[in-house]
Amino acid sequence: MNAQGKWLSVIAVLLLSLTATTPIAFGQAQHVRWDIISVNFTTTPATISADGVAFAKSPAPDNLTIKLTGAGTFVAPAGRRGGSAAASGGGTWEIFSPTEVSLASGTYSVTELVRFEFASPQTPGATIDNIGNQAEAANGTAVLRIEFSDGSQGILTVGCHGPGAPDGIFEGIATTKGFKTFYEVEDPAPGVDMNRTVFHVRQ
Repeated sequence: MNAQGKWLSVIAVLLLSLTATTPIAFGQAQHVRWDIISVNFTTTPATISADGVAFAKSPAPDNLTIKLTGAGTFVAPAGRRGGSAAASGGGTWEIFSPTEVSLASGTYSVTELVRFEFASPQTPGATIDNIGNQAEAANGTAVLRIEFSDGSQGILTVGCHGPGAPDGIFEGIATTKGFKTFYEVEDPAPGVDMNRTVFHVRQ
């Protein structure tokens, strides 16, 4: 085979490889619902519902705690190409002192999807799902731009490390509010109904 023929063969292999990976790299847009969830551990399997709570803390010496509720939807663009203005939803916020005194509270709204990374489907039948189709339940990470009712803005990160999730995802929420960083994620404790989330994803 001459040099030109070798190059044509290499190009053909590369084109075939790109074609084979196109459905993954440039798939359809994902329509996603996210929820901070409530979990009933008395059922088998556990039952998940909307309207849960999650907490995160600011660093020392501030040591403030933020409590969030929330849910919403967004459209993640095809091909994992970044953010989207097709986002809605929100919830409530409340900030507590280190001695658990309530300092401020209000609501927040989602204004934009910054990024969504799908990780894996959740294990089939792992929960009784009162939110959506359990076959669409998913693990992953969403980064959302939000606006608080007091006029401040922030970036909310929702992490779901549910049944069947790969390593490397926190479970719960982290957020900024103005210049403050509530990045100390409060891990969910076994049997305790807080600090859990879920995504439902459909193409």
